[in-house]
Amino acid sequence: MYKSKINYQRATFLTSAPDIKALPADAGIEVAFAGRSNAGKSSALNTLTRQNSLARTSKTPGRTQLINTFSLDDQRRLIDLPGYGFAKVPLAVKEKWQKSLAEYLTKRTSLKGLVVLMDIRHPLKDLDQDLIQWAVDSKLSVLILLTKADKLASGARKKTLLEVREATLAFMGDITVHAFSSLNKHGLPELEQVLDLWYEAEGAAVTE
Repeated sequence: MYKSKINYQRATFLTSAPDIKALPADAGIEVAFAGRSNAGKSSALNTLTRQNSLARTSKTPGRTQLINTFSLDDQRRLIDLPGYGFAKVPLAVKEKWQKSLAEYLTKRTSLKGLVVLMDIRHPLKDLDQDLIQWAVDSKLSVLILLTKADKLASGARKKTLLEVREATLAFMGDITVHAFSSLNKHGLPELEQVLDLWYEAEGAAVTE
């Protein structure tokens, strides 16, 4: 069992920003969570931090409309980015989100890695692949979390995981793929291990 050096439970809300100009100073290390609307970003952040309502969750796609920033300590932050793809919002609002997302990914120098969340039953949609390619082109490390893994039986889950891992080889980037479930915590140690590496605070593998 992996033991993290970072206490993610200490995460606290910092700010919600409409664009990068309203974010905290561009220093330290940030890890951003991104994904299609309703991919499970907020649930994953809540699971990681062991807090039920750190990030707001909703069954309505498009709930996250701002860049939400959470502090782990003086140098490390978690970022919840606006969802992309289908959302029940006006087109003008959707376009504003996409501009904020693009600005953040290309101009934020403290951004170390991008966690891309996808429903394991519908992985690697066109917009997901566009985002991954964008991150790879920007020399960012990428972790793909295949969320809602509890929705599939073990055999189907492993098959999808292998298929996605094989598909991501074409991007020629630093890409890791894990299955994840906020419901039963499947994949949580793997998520923490990747984040620790990005935050330069590698923990240790221990046995229970």
